[in-house]
Amino acid sequence: MPAPSASAAAPPIRPGAPHAYLKTHGAKVARRHMVDWIVLVLLAAVAVTLNSIEPFHRFVGKDMMVDLLYPLKGNTVPIWAVAVLAGIVPVLIFAGVYVRTRNAYDLHHAILGLLFSVLITAVVTEAIKNGVGRPRPDFYWRCFPDGVPNYNNFTGQVICHGDAGVIKEGHKSFPSGHTSWSFAGLGFLSWYLAGKIRVFDRGGHVAKLCIIILPLLLAAMVGVSRVDDYWHHWQDVFAGGILGLVVASFCYLQFFPSPSGENGHWPHAFHHHILNPEAENHTQPTTTTTATSERNQSISLHDLSIVPYVAAGEVSNTDGALDYMEAGSRAR
Repeated sequence: MPAPSASAAAPPIRPGAPHAYLKTHGAKVARRHMVDWIVLVLLAAVAVTLNSIEPFHRFVGKDMMVDLLYPLKGNTVPIWAVAVLAGIVPVLIFAGVYVRTRNAYDLHHAILGLLFSVLITAVVTEAIKNGVGRPRPDFYWRCFPDGVPNYNNFTGQVICHGDAGVIKEGHKSFPSGHTSWSFAGLGFLSWYLAGKIRVFDRGGHVAKLCIIILPLLLAAMVGVSRVDDYWHHWQDVFAGGILGLVVASFCYLQFFPSPSGENGHWPHAFHHHILNPEAENHTQPTTTTTATSERNQSISLHDLSIVPYVAAGEVSNTDGALDYMEAGSRAR
């Protein structure tokens, strides 16, 4: 009986979908989300507009000044530091993950989700600040910088004679913007890291929890500094933290699966591309598309464990990945 030839034993080589590099998929993914980027620009414009308008001036009487006599101090954490912590640091981490995995979907959706989280939080925070008009704990010294109070003889309301811009900021205590923005950006980062290091894989690695808690701790310390500087009441900081974290959670889950799920490692769009490459290229014949779709429908969620290997470049094409998963299923 003749021995099988080496060529007969070799598996066929099939061309597959390109890897999700920035140079091959980045522009395509960005174009698909062009409306989202336009909405981000509009959100930024709305946030700037809300910050510039005059907030509601709540009635502040002489008896109310007892709780507003704290000294006027500077910011321990300036606004530029919040931008670095909540924006630049997460983006650098996203870029570091991209350098290792070369997943354009992950980088694009992480940055897009982060910006949505921060800007939506900024708009909501500024709108509430202007509507509530709660005085800051240091309002007395904003209103009377020389320490000489002046009140209406009939109503007892304060008659401020301080700098108009300082007084304006004095009516924007609730909620804390520093805190809400910090939790929006660092909260999103915490979600992102939870998915990347598989915190909820039931492996019992408590060290992973320490990693995802660190961004939240930094955000909490920013909030604590606002109370220490007498710029906010504790209720302002608590509400700002809840607001930022809730918005961050919604924005993350809009682009990424839950970190506790089987597919929590990469964004929704990347999983869709792996299982439906023809949706990206639109170059496959109709018969091939139909056959591929039928085969993809039979893949279980457990088989998506191959996804990280595809992103890392260890699987050269989509058809090879499907063959690998089918072979593994037969072996089990």
